[in-house]
Amino acid sequence: MSPRTKNWLTAYVVSAVIFAALDVVWILLVANPQYQSQIGHLLAPKANLGGAVLFYVIFVAGMVHYGVRPNSPEATLRQRVTGAALFGFFTYATWALTGLSVLKDFPAVVALTDILWGAAACSIVTWATATLLRRRLSRPAVA
Repeated sequence: MSPRTKNWLTAYVVSAVIFAALDVVWILLVANPQYQSQIGHLLAPKANLGGAVLFYVIFVAGMVHYGVRPNSPEATLRQRVTGAALFGFFTYATWALTGLSVLKDFPAVVALTDILWGAAACSIVTWATATLLRRRLSRPAVA
């Protein structure tokens, strides 16, 4: 396995673990109660596990690519976190604003909360990952 691939996979695994832990807390403490009270009538009786897993696999890949940037040693922590915040903002805005546009009775507060969460979560995960992998991220991966 090339050093570039190893860097990317290491950043992916670290980001995935941090995001999973952070998102579980978010879902239990904020999202689930808000969704139940605001859009409970739109929720399925149980979550689609396959869809959720696919979301996490794809979303973490985007966060690593646009935020952590494991093979860009010249990127500063600020650039990484900014890229992640923008990625989270745009991806969560896509979901939230689509819901606001096409779902009956979809509240703006849910859309706004989700958009802010996307930006914040990506920023936090990228900051934590980049901090934990500081030495690995600061040196060029020889291909």
